Amino acid sequence: MPLRPEPGSVPDLPGSYQFKDRDGRIIYVGKAKSLRNRLNSYFQDSRNLHPRTVQMIATATSVEWIEVSTEVDALMLEYSLIQRHQPRFNIRLRDDKSYPFLSVTLRDEWPRAMVMRGKRKRGNRYFGPFGHAHAIRDTLDLLLRTFPIRTCSDNKMAEHRALGRPCLLFHIEQCAGPCVGEVSEEEYERLVRDLLRFLEGHTEDVVQDLTDRMHVASNELEFELAARLRDRLSNVEKAIEKQQIAGTRNEDFDVIGVHDDELEASVQVFYVRKGRVMGQRGFIVDKVEDVTHPDLMARVIEDLYHDENPIGMPKNVFVSGLPEKQALYEEWLSAQRGSPVEIRVPQRGDKRALHETVTKNARESFGRHRLKRGSDHNSRARALEELQRYLDLPNAPLRIECYDMSHLQGTDYVGSMVVLEDALPRKSEYRRFKIRDVPGNDDFAAMEEVLSRRLKKYVEERESPSDEPGKFAYPPQLIVVDGGKGQLGVAQRVLTSLGLDQEIPVVALAKQFEEVFVPGKSDPVHLPRGSEALYLLQRVRDESHRFAIAYHRQLRNKRMTRSVLDGITGLGDVRRRRLVKEFGGVRKVRQASLDDLQALSWLPNNVAVAVHERTQGRA
Repeated sequence: MPLRPEPGSVPDLPGSYQFKDRDGRIIYVGKAKSLRNRLNSYFQDSRNLHPRTVQMIATATSVEWIEVSTEVDALMLEYSLIQRHQPRFNIRLRDDKSYPFLSVTLRDEWPRAMVMRGKRKRGNRYFGPFGHAHAIRDTLDLLLRTFPIRTCSDNKMAEHRALGRPCLLFHIEQCAGPCVGEVSEEEYERLVRDLLRFLEGHTEDVVQDLTDRMHVASNELEFELAARLRDRLSNVEKAIEKQQIAGTRNEDFDVIGVHDDELEASVQVFYVRKGRVMGQRGFIVDKVEDVTHPDLMARVIEDLYHDENPIGMPKNVFVSGLPEKQALYEEWLSAQRGSPVEIRVPQRGDKRALHETVTKNARESFGRHRLKRGSDHNSRARALEELQRYLDLPNAPLRIECYDMSHLQGTDYVGSMVVLEDALPRKSEYRRFKIRDVPGNDDFAAMEEVLSRRLKKYVEERESPSDEPGKFAYPPQLIVVDGGKGQLGVAQRVLTSLGLDQEIPVVALAKQFEEVFVPGKSDPVHLPRGSEALYLLQRVRDESHRFAIAYHRQLRNKRMTRSVLDGITGLGDVRRRRLVKEFGGVRKVRQASLDDLQALSWLPNNVAVAVHERTQGRA
């Protein structure tokens, strides 16, 4: 095979290797203790390889590798490359939903408790993830009766601070009222500290502390305080009852359950801290490569623990089967924890029973997933095969790009590019274009500009390849333009001018009768109503239309809501935000006197004068 490296050129060292296709896209990433031995294993009689491995080798045109010092370094490098390039032949782990966390914002002057999803911020504390948002909200409602820290936004807190009166939560004793000085900083810090201790699993310490304080208040005849502490103690005990007990109170461990078939796997994880289930997570794995159960378990552990664990690294990880190179993964996890971590298969007792429960959850989740997507794999494959047949394409279009324009009477002209790979949206590849050179309302000229900018970039990046592929480095195997023969003619003209007309097929999908036009034919191609191919084209067209309109609205709203503070010399984004925050809103800035503005030590005098002139209508 020309793909095979020259004998002796591959080092006998740890590292990561990458197979690439003819466009330079990384299609598979692997790791090895010995790069030489691992790569040699791919170049043998194809009858000895898994069909998916044979397909990957047939698709690849080159192989590269990166040497590292140790197997742990190879493991981390492999993970980072997979996350960056999302190779199509690597296992893909995808969450079936965005899981909620309970966050305590320690970065704030007065920390708040909130249920959140998405990206976590450094410096705050997070607990979870939880299976359902309502579960943590119910628990949080009980905890706030014991640890009444604020849950309001910063703007809400500033509003009530300016009003001089607290919100309803203070009156129902679910907030201590820091906005109006009803609680000292020391007492508030104690509430936050006790809440964190409870969430960390130190429930018995919190209960004992509340009990002792209640008895002290009662002995000192402070009966109102003793009654409040009694109610807080009752609410804490109710919250404890909601937590599932899974071990002794000093045990920290995670339990991973898996249920799979030849194509996919369902994974469920329970996070147990101080003997109680503190969080849960589940996701589906696309087994797009040849993978054994130990390989699968290794990939799951990589994904779960590569980033910072939201509730800390456990002492034990219980799994259904030990991963390949167990010692390597234990060394890696131990380095993150700072003390030994064991990966074990539970054999008996409570741990075995809990693992069976987690595995049962994975099995039920897998069943729900297959019911929902049971026909999806077949329909996607059928759609791509039908497109190839009806449109007479050389190959099934694994990457489809669709373009659409949006404007309002010629203003805020934008274009969109959406991408389907393997008939699924690849949102990280979506692109938006602000039209630069088209005056007025001219969809043909706008389409020509967008396609020219996208395809010229592809030609440039193809002729000057780099180690880090650009955002337009990969060509589509089918371009779909929203419109009729006019838009199709524009697309053909752009492809011909760049010498790509023989490489990249193009079609147009007209909205009125869902007609599909192809180059060289005056009549539309007939795609049967109800066919998977027509449905796929409609879906990608509608998605490009939605994406274009969303961008157009964003630009229009930004233009229509431009602030009076925009465009003032010396007042950049940072100063503008600080100025608005300092006064409590743009309206308050407009009401400020010149002396008020000049009193701000961080605002230069000339900028203060410019702001005052602009807000008073003299500029």
